[in-house]
Amino acid sequence: MPEQSAKVHTTLGVVQGFVRDGVSRWRAIPYARPPVGPLRFRAPQPAAPWRGVRYCDEFAYCAPQDPRYARVSLNRVQPMSEDCLTVNVVAPTTPTDEPLPVMFFVHGGGYLFGSSATVIYDGAALARRGCVYVSANYRLGALGCVDLSSLSTDEHPIEGNLFLRDLVLALEWVRDNIAAFGGDPGNVTIFGESAGAHAVATLLAVPAARGLFRRVISESPPTGMFRTADEAGEVAQRFAHQLDTDGDSAAQVIVSARPSQLGRALERLMRDTMHDQPGSFGIGPSTDGDFLPLNPVTAMAQGAAHPVPLIIGNNADEGRLFARFLDHLPTNQSRIERLLADVEPVAGEQIRTAYPGYPAREACMTLGGDFAFASMAWQIAEAHSAHAPTYLYRYDYAPRTLNWAGIGATHATELLAVFDVYRGGFGSMLTLAGDRRSALRVSGDIQRRWRAFGVSGVPGDDWPQYREPQRAVMVFDRRSRLEFDPMPVRRRAWQHHSLAR
Repeated sequence: MPEQSAKVHTTLGVVQGFVRDGVSRWRAIPYARPPVGPLRFRAPQPAAPWRGVRYCDEFAYCAPQDPRYARVSLNRVQPMSEDCLTVNVVAPTTPTDEPLPVMFFVHGGGYLFGSSATVIYDGAALARRGCVYVSANYRLGALGCVDLSSLSTDEHPIEGNLFLRDLVLALEWVRDNIAAFGGDPGNVTIFGESAGAHAVATLLAVPAARGLFRRVISESPPTGMFRTADEAGEVAQRFAHQLDTDGDSAAQVIVSARPSQLGRALERLMRDTMHDQPGSFGIGPSTDGDFLPLNPVTAMAQGAAHPVPLIIGNNADEGRLFARFLDHLPTNQSRIERLLADVEPVAGEQIRTAYPGYPAREACMTLGGDFAFASMAWQIAEAHSAHAPTYLYRYDYAPRTLNWAGIGATHATELLAVFDVYRGGFGSMLTLAGDRRSALRVSGDIQRRWRAFGVSGVPGDDWPQYREPQRAVMVFDRRSRLEFDPMPVRRRAWQHHSLAR
């Protein structure tokens, strides 16, 4: 049976998508002009209008990145281009009397890789529950997530925090257009995972984002991803050195370099940075005095962030994925000791003793996971909860197959529940050991709570706000439960360590 088409009139022109499996989909709608030529390394500009119908039934380009991470199926790598600033929309096909809440997703990937076209981010399951789902691409790596603005010259201007500026423009597109898709532009929840979680948390401190969203869900935001202006300047100088340039010529070289050259230079820079400072990556947002005036956690603690409701949390076994497959985090004794070398001795010992058995392998993996993800979630929850409703969770659920594989409820596995992956295909294979019922139960629970939060700002009457001294935490597992300050020793061990970056 042929697919139905779905036409919508946007402020820029008509877009035509398609209907499948009970939802309407539009893919690769441009929200910005291609950031190439004189627009490279500049703040994004709104997309140009078009005549006639723009066919939006296929994904277009993802941001330039290592091709290994641009795979959208076993046999296909998504094409890459700097002309990547697009959004995708998924909406229920059945009209509603009232506009639907909007869920705006920001993908992860360490600010280095990722794409809104990744199969797991489809969003149809969320849309079927009653929302309009939007996902966005943004500039990655050296082209968008490294602040090189200190190298800017009059002839070759370079601006900073480009990926954040991309996301703000994408949210402005939502504000101006989402009503035509059935969504409520005044009821937008932004959510993301990993680097995407870091990005949405950072948007809480971006003045230009005020009023563009009403709620935030941050799933496993990482540490080590924030720079002060001075630190960003040092990173920029080191990046220029990797390209064998410096001084007045650096901006010209960087602006004209091929994406592959920039990618290789950043890879070398990050390798050196992680060796010298385990857990610090030299990539991500930075304070600039204007677009991002303060470190986001500092802004939250001072009450200067947008006071909107927030869900934030992490997974129980964050470090296992990296210890097994992505060797980037301090999950062994050597890296941990380098990490703690600059910490006050008393504070360093407090961290070590918070993990019984250290330096045994299990203790090291847990410590590394807490350093990289849980500590950030704890610090943000502490800071934001003083000024706005905040809900903290921990995701403990893992089917037996993931436990047998030795990774458990590791980094990003909550996405299997959020996007209803366990219901079919690859996800159903993960539950062949008798876990289908529990997997669907935890998936349904999270999806209901995420949508309820998107509607009202409250993820359920049985999930109290995170406040001192109770510090309520919702634990998602085979039987989800509420706990109060479940890891006080580990939480306190990190609370005075300046890691919210």
